[in-house]
Amino acid sequence: MNIHEYQARQLLGRYGVPLAAGDVCDTPEAAQKIAAQLLADGANLIAVKSQIHSGGRGKGTFKSGYQGGVKLCKTVEDVSDKAKAMLGNVLVTKQTGAEGRLVSKLLIAAAPNIQKELYLAVLLDRSSSRPIVMASTEGGMDIEEVAAKTPEKIIKESIDPATGMMPYQARKVAAALGLKGDLISQAAKLLLGVYKTWRECDASLVEINPLCIIRTREGKEALQAVDAKISLDDSALYRHPDIQAMRDLGEEAPLEIEASEFSLNYIKLDGSIACLVNGAGLAMATMDIIQHFGGRPANFLDVGGGASQDQVAAAFRIILKDPNVKGILVNIFGGIMDCNIIATGIVAAVKETGLKLPLVVRLEGNNVEAGNQSLAQSGLTIIRAGSMADAAEKVVKAVGQS
Repeated sequence: MNIHEYQARQLLGRYGVPLAAGDVCDTPEAAQKIAAQLLADGANLIAVKSQIHSGGRGKGTFKSGYQGGVKLCKTVEDVSDKAKAMLGNVLVTKQTGAEGRLVSKLLIAAAPNIQKELYLAVLLDRSSSRPIVMASTEGGMDIEEVAAKTPEKIIKESIDPATGMMPYQARKVAAALGLKGDLISQAAKLLLGVYKTWRECDASLVEINPLCIIRTREGKEALQAVDAKISLDDSALYRHPDIQAMRDLGEEAPLEIEASEFSLNYIKLDGSIACLVNGAGLAMATMDIIQHFGGRPANFLDVGGGASQDQVAAAFRIILKDPNVKGILVNIFGGIMDCNIIATGIVAAVKETGLKLPLVVRLEGNNVEAGNQSLAQSGLTIIRAGSMADAAEKVVKAVGQS
């Protein structure tokens, strides 16, 4: 689950991560009030930041023609004008696609005097099955771009999950970032707070980009998280009802919301061949092999290791709500799952939906003979396949002919 920047700030603030003063609002009048207070408290510049689940907001364009979802303002009146231009309008960025996202909230925050931008993130390194802290002196840039062009500028520190991040590791990362003097101790405290946020909130990613060295009103250097992104592990949300309440359904695709109600993992893509698979790894391999044979997957859909007949029927209904779908590939490996349960679910779903599109089914594993027999005796037009390659080739061919 993704959350907004202002919500990420709330979580980071719990663990002592230094942040610029600010608050969230949903009206120009409220934005004006927050800005007035910040200016009265000594701020020289005010940042007006659109709150959508997307990076690149500052370079985005509203469908109204207004340029930029992040603006710096010097006056209360300017903040009000910018808020009116953003609220209730759709912001399009590289990450949102052409449809964009409706801006219904703004973060109004004091803009610091930035001296240097850094990058910091905590995530799970799947190759080592350990948390990893990543940092770079190249803040403000996409980390993928830094990795491609200057990989030597990415600092990585592996963390023992049994002990957590140790103070010496935090100081080591701070030194590698070229920080000196009092900034070393500030950075160590901040790093430990960011790691604790990641661990205590069951996050999959905590990213601060940029993490800035700023100049305070007293003329001293300090560290401050100027932008923040947090993604949460869906499987652990039951432990965090307060974080679960941060979910913004307006930022999610309607079909993905419906799928979550049936405990299905569904992500819509832009192809024409729908996939219904059990297991995330098998689902990714299925999408790859469809692409290999010249097709384009319309979705990622993992029904899990023990899907019921009702879940299979729900998956078909969700798939068929995508108008781009021209064919369906069901690829099931029955380990825990009984292939016959899937087969009877497929038959019921086809009859319920009146499916007319080409349907290719490949079953393998637990009780596969009974599953194939159920498909064969259904009287339905179902194309059966013996292998993943066979299934992918058949569905691509069927879609091309339909």
